[in-house]
Amino acid sequence: MTKTETDEAVFVGVDIAKERFDFAVHPSGETGHGGVNAGGLADLTKRMKRLNPQVITMEASGGYEAPVAAALGAAGLPVAVVNARQIRDFARSMGVLAKTDRLDARVIARFAQATGVAAKPLPTAEARELQELVVRRAQLVEQRARERMRLKQAVATAAVARTIEPVVALLTRLIEDVDAELALRVKGSALWREKERLLRSAPGVGATLAVTLLARLPELGTMSGKEAAALVGVAPLARDSGKMRLPRACWGGRKALRQALWMPTLAAVRCNPELRAFHERLVAAGKPGRVALVACMRKLLTMLTP
Repeated sequence: MTKTETDEAVFVGVDIAKERFDFAVHPSGETGHGGVNAGGLADLTKRMKRLNPQVITMEASGGYEAPVAAALGAAGLPVAVVNARQIRDFARSMGVLAKTDRLDARVIARFAQATGVAAKPLPTAEARELQELVVRRAQLVEQRARERMRLKQAVATAAVARTIEPVVALLTRLIEDVDAELALRVKGSALWREKERLLRSAPGVGATLAVTLLARLPELGTMSGKEAAALVGVAPLARDSGKMRLPRACWGGRKALRQALWMPTLAAVRCNPELRAFHERLVAAGKPGRVALVACMRKLLTMLTP
């Protein structure tokens, strides 16, 4: 059964934990819960099909949302995964300070109705695996950096250094293994191969940054440079009120991607003539080093956007 123009739109909010989900329906107020397992997801899918919602909205919750979103998306239901901070800010704006799973589901449903959240295509299984590999690589690199720092601090203690060096070597081998797996995944997809080729044609963009962009910013190429910069969180935002004009500031966006862009942007400033000239103009104008580099990060994203 499809909605007619006179039917009231139905919005569903789903709050997801590791082993359980709660859902709420707006405007009916119906609620329910189930387990994040085959049986629970099958029951949820059946109920959602009967409700025929305009959109089923859930928070991005560290990957816990993935099986629920995948099950609903595979059934052809409209799903939207949104930033958790947006939900909490919306809850505070409503004066909702308490936090329970059922209450959160209700808030998410109200958020979807109030903001007009639209369903978005979910990543394929292959895309999710690529994202997980990129995330794992970043974790391994971070662990290796910590161990290397400990090794520097333990120079005078040979016994301690002997316990750290094998760990650094193991982490390095694991990173190399992940890099090889990522290269195989990209090589096995004609679309990813072409996107990687285009990304790496820009000076300063190497294999690691290219695959990170493929995984963490799959929207690249379907939006403008300004939209990409806002999505990553490197677009300056106005902070004006009345006659007060505060300096523009960057915030929000995809933190992990910003971190991944930092070192490649440093390299690009050295080897990309356009970025180097842009950086020199900013520094000459008195911009602090970090501000100038974030601006270069934004310009690099714009250059990578057709």
